[in-house]
Amino acid sequence: MQLYDSFFTTENMTTTILQTQFATLAIGATAQRMGITTTELFNRLKHHNLVRRLLFDCYDTLHTESIDGVVWNVQEALKNWEKREGGE
Repeated sequence: MQLYDSFFTTENMTTTILQTQFATLAIGATAQRMGITTTELFNRLKHHNLVRRLLFDCYDTLHTESIDGVVWNVQEALKNWEKREGGE
């Protein structure tokens, strides 16, 4: 029980909430720019583990960017990973 209690501190929960809100905003804005649904974009990002590796793990850097900068980063990362791994 102690491990559980130490993980779910107020600080950890606040960070997780902020990262989740940021990821939601980034996916929504990027999907809109790409002219696709948020579900389609989420599934494509999830396929390459980019929700975690890009939006959550790079949160500290990305959340300081403009929304246009975030959208550009998401589109570029997705394009590069899909090209590398052979498509959607």
